[in-house]
Amino acid sequence: MSEIKLAAEARTEFGKGAARRIRRADKIPAVLYGHGSDPVHVTLPGHDTMMALKHSNALFSIELEGRSELAIAKDVQRDPVKGLIEHVDLLVVKKGEKVAVDVPVHVVGESAPGTIHLVDLQTLAIEAEATHLPETIEVSIEGLEAGTSITAGDVPLPSGATLTADPELIVVTVALPQAEELPEDAAAESGDAATAGTAAE
Repeated sequence: MSEIKLAAEARTEFGKGAARRIRRADKIPAVLYGHGSDPVHVTLPGHDTMMALKHSNALFSIELEGRSELAIAKDVQRDPVKGLIEHVDLLVVKKGEKVAVDVPVHVVGESAPGTIHLVDLQTLAIEAEATHLPETIEVSIEGLEAGTSITAGDVPLPSGATLTADPELIVVTVALPQAEELPEDAAAESGDAATAGTAAE
């Protein structure tokens, strides 16, 4: 996807009290780091940042004091109850360099009739060019029969991307749905109990 521009402001106040004041002003505390430079503490526009982070591995163009830096979000801290973004760690990247990221798995297609699929791995660890990071990786289960497993090494990756996860990790499994019946022993016990109840009456 194309770069998402965010206008940042230099941050000079620190601590919990300062962070609360920043968030009350609909802004988000963040730090910009990488490429051997000292970390730069900034604030980001709250709504725009929240919308941008809905895209996995989005590429940001951080505009700060007349210059711009390309960056990706490496860590997003959220309030555990409200889910609001509390802080963002932004890694500075350069065009042409590769970075390690986790990309969400997106299952497509329909497995064979009467089967279900189970997603064992929600994200796939890859290395890809910083300016061409995939938002999702598609895993097709079209027509697969029960008992079939797709491993990380089986998944086709976007051009230029390489797998860093263990290729033997199972990503998706196709199986038969489990019957919602009582085991034979349990069913027999249930029947015996019912018979005993009738006899008692």
